[in-house]
Amino acid sequence: QVQLVESGGGLVQAGGSLTLSCVFSGRTFSRYGMGWFRQAPGKEREFVAAISSSGGSTPYADSVKGRFTISKDNTKNTAYLQMNSLKPEDTAVYYCAAKLFARVGTSSRRLDEYDYWGQGTQVTVSS
Repeated sequence: QVQLVESGGGLVQAGGSLTLSCVFSGRTFSRYGMGWFRQAPGKEREFVAAISSSGGSTPYADSVKGRFTISKDNTKNTAYLQMNSLKPEDTAVYYCAAKLFARVGTSSRRLDEYDYWGQGTQVTVSS
């Protein structure tokens, strides 16, 4: 059974940076595509970024493109989300998710594609 544990959230001022980590266990991490999603109070969970199993495909939401960077280290079984130039509207609970895609190189923006989810980590950006 896959388990995902996020960390790295916190309180930061606007313009600051945070790096979220997602530690994967239970299966072969290098075979899984990963995604980061977020959910603000009163809003639906939304796509932030995704990465294919080998890291070759990295789509981003328009709202974070150029500010956030997703990566994965298959030697450490960990996915990362580097967040720079943070804005108050980035405040949310951030979740990582994993999917064993049938085709190598696949990544997905769709929440319903992912089979496994972490518990979330809170990111709060003050103005």
